[in-house]
Amino acid sequence: MSSAPVASSPRETVAPPMSKSGGGRRRRYRLETRGLSYVLPARGAAARLFCGGGGREERMLLRGVTCEAPPGEVVAIVGPSGAGKTTLLSVLAGSADPARVVAGEVLVNGRAMDAAWFRRVSGHVPQDDALFPMLTVEESLVYSARLRLRGGGATAAVARARELMAELGLRHVAGSRVGRVSGGERRRVSIGVDLVHDPAVLLLDEPTSGLDSGSALHIVKMLRDMAVTHGKTVVLTIHQPGFRILELLNRVILLADGAVRHHGHLSILDARLAASGHRIPPHVNVLEFAMEAIESLKPDITLPTITTAPAQAPASPSRRGAGATYANSPAAEVRILSSRFVRTVLRTPQLFAARMAQSLLAGVFLGTIFLGASDLQSRLGFFAFTLTFVLSSTTEGLPVFLQERRILERETTRGAYRVSSYVASNAAVFTPFLLASALLYATPVYWLVGLSREPARFAYFSLVVWLVMLTANSFVACFSALAPNYIVANSVIAGLIGCFFLFSGYFVASKNIPRYWVFMHYISLFKYPFEAFLVNEYGGDRGGRECLAEVGGGLCVLDGAALLRQQGMRESMRWSNLGVMLGFVVGYRVLCFVFLWFRCHRMRR
Repeated sequence: MSSAPVASSPRETVAPPMSKSGGGRRRRYRLETRGLSYVLPARGAAARLFCGGGGREERMLLRGVTCEAPPGEVVAIVGPSGAGKTTLLSVLAGSADPARVVAGEVLVNGRAMDAAWFRRVSGHVPQDDALFPMLTVEESLVYSARLRLRGGGATAAVARARELMAELGLRHVAGSRVGRVSGGERRRVSIGVDLVHDPAVLLLDEPTSGLDSGSALHIVKMLRDMAVTHGKTVVLTIHQPGFRILELLNRVILLADGAVRHHGHLSILDARLAASGHRIPPHVNVLEFAMEAIESLKPDITLPTITTAPAQAPASPSRRGAGATYANSPAAEVRILSSRFVRTVLRTPQLFAARMAQSLLAGVFLGTIFLGASDLQSRLGFFAFTLTFVLSSTTEGLPVFLQERRILERETTRGAYRVSSYVASNAAVFTPFLLASALLYATPVYWLVGLSREPARFAYFSLVVWLVMLTANSFVACFSALAPNYIVANSVIAGLIGCFFLFSGYFVASKNIPRYWVFMHYISLFKYPFEAFLVNEYGGDRGGRECLAEVGGGLCVLDGAALLRQQGMRESMRWSNLGVMLGFVVGYRVLCFVFLWFRCHRMRR
């Protein structure tokens, strides 16, 4: 995260933590902000469309905030709603947009923070859990450990996961799926996912939100033990903590309207309130009363010179190489992510079992409707409906893509793996999954409809169906990476598929499409597989012998070869169309990578 200019890079001044196995003392980190001001810029119409949310005016979220979080202590950021608690925590975690910092500094051990490096040595647990509900508690921690730990492989990851489950009190639910455990247990899993690499700094946004008092107290006790025993720096935001939780806090940062109203121990806050003439009623804790009487506490604002542009720290060689390290090689990341995604898919009935059943039943059902269809019009209708069904039925993966995108953004921001590894693993898992789906659909429908009784032509038909499914899957992945939410993504995908069908050449011949819309014909996902079906069925020597229309006396006026000539198709298009379809698969995956990389890069800046 950029801050005020400094003469040396954080890499040169803030050393990474020493290895415990090497006998060195654990590195400790003191976090500080000095006169930090952070602005939320105005959002226009274009930003509302692509990023979601309504319009807004520029607003100052933090005003001259000066605070610190020493190692070995639990520091709580408190305040009423809208006070800037989550914003301050994000700045301390190195996850806030540096372009919005208009003044001040963020320091680690007295030196300017390198956000990319700091995100790798710290753990940041947002308020909303981003976990795979179909994975068990142990699997969630093991996969996180495999992605974050260097060396040791799966054995070391399992050992670390079991050590964490014991520390977090999760051993009794180790084999339970995350989606079926209690809220408090799920919060502890979220904490554990960011603790697998043993970070020296832990930052948590509302870790007790939505929990009962007993679960909330258990989590804060656990964090206090980590801070005291292991010398970790623990910073958390919390809303109206009870008496017993307050006793576990070393210091509080009380915010109101983005400014610090108190920073220090609660006993000092009690004395300040008494000095202001306030008397705390019985059964009301000092912090709860302070938030009610917050206007009587003078803002503690440090105001450096406000700049009109974000401060830029000078680049250095060590700074430029700070974010280039990962725990695993790209190939290892693909293997780990593929394994995790396979488990998720196999345990999601609506995505796996329902999809397989749908393909088989649709093949049988459609085959009985077009049973033994021999006339040209019926077969053209069958080809068109097949493409409509196959392309539209693959959008069920959209919610999965969007859920994974949230997890991807967090994990890649923390340096767990590369975006390219995610895209490659996602494609690797869906490829055989969709092949099985294509065969389940093509096998009954091809023979029931009575298409060409040649094994090679059946294999080609199945290959085309598979490529269409892969194309649609890549298309959905691409727009799920771009769209802000499910509603927008679903609307855009449905609209574009409808346009592709309209310009496929089935409803309007390509020569009759207006010149300014011709490009839609050539980028249509329907055009190339539809032509491939026709060439497969009516091409070759067999097509020249099959009469499709005849007049009285048995005179054939249209055979398969003549049909292809009328449509401007050639036998060579059998393979060139497959090449174009494969190009669509690769092209949409590349676009998916670009969109995801841009999203994650914007969060890492």
